[in-house]
Amino acid sequence: MPDYTEEHARAGISAKLPQLETWPNQFPGYIITTKFPEYSSVCPKTGLPDYGTITIQYMPKKDCLELKALKMYLLAYRSLGIFYENAVNKILHDIVEAVRPEWCLVRGEFTPRGGLTTSVFARWPALDTRAKTNPSRRGRK
Repeated sequence: MPDYTEEHARAGISAKLPQLETWPNQFPGYIITTKFPEYSSVCPKTGLPDYGTITIQYMPKKDCLELKALKMYLLAYRSLGIFYENAVNKILHDIVEAVRPEWCLVRGEFTPRGGLTTSVFARWPALDTRAKTNPSRRGRK
């Protein structure tokens, strides 16, 4: 098989998927958690299916995700060639764009491939990890 390419890495990221619909939130300060245990997509390199559970957790501001539209959106990944790391980040991006929550976390827990299980977490707003990864930034403000 050929090496992984930039085309493999970018696959699916800008795909047009069903629109995420919203409805007006009526209450402040609560958390919504939605699990989708039937996630599947296609590896853009091998063409083999990937399976997993997607968990979406967010604190709504003005809008909430409409669940039927969310399900149709997630089902559209079944025929999409995308790495699951990219899928988790794309889901996060699309949800944040649709509902502009206080915060949002998307977790993908994927079934074993080659004896390895993978969990991917993406959060908005992103955590500032610069001080932790770059010792020269410690103590700076």
